[in-house]
Amino acid sequence: MRIAKKRFALPLFLLVLAALFFSSGWMSWVYPIGYKEEIRKQSESYRIDPFLIASIIRVETNFRPSKESRVGALGIMQLMPDTADWAIKQGKLPEATPDRIKHEPETNILIGTWYLRNLSDQFGDNSLEVIAAYNAGPGNVKKWLDSGLWDGTLENVRNIPIGETRHYIQRVVYYYNQYTKVYETF
Repeated sequence: MRIAKKRFALPLFLLVLAALFFSSGWMSWVYPIGYKEEIRKQSESYRIDPFLIASIIRVETNFRPSKESRVGALGIMQLMPDTADWAIKQGKLPEATPDRIKHEPETNILIGTWYLRNLSDQFGDNSLEVIAAYNAGPGNVKKWLDSGLWDGTLENVRNIPIGETRHYIQRVVYYYNQYTKVYETF
């Protein structure tokens, strides 16, 4: 009787495992996306790929709001207060206090997405350069590109002199690739 149960249980287990493996639906549990409506809304407003926004948020805070980094970056997209203030003024965005930027994901995503649009305009929509600039600042990225230190490609990301930025780009690209495999649409 015990052998018969084992013979039945193992094929059943393998069948369930295979069903999970070949169904991409379960992968959304492994790669969830929070704040989809807020991301979708700002993505449409500023013409930024929603999967890119989600990937940056995943790397920055794993969709946990109210974060403050050791260097003072605030909220779900980890905006530096000076960058957020600049973006609010330049983008004529609704007034946002540091407290709102830190604790309100919708406000943070609005400002962060506007900033991504600004970076995309500066870097000709090269998403790798935009990701690098989001992390290291546009001045650093322009300096690396102008000097020939980095050519803006993933293949040569190792030439970026800041290890944190190299790793950041690789992580954002990893999550972007996972999200676009798991989700057919945003």
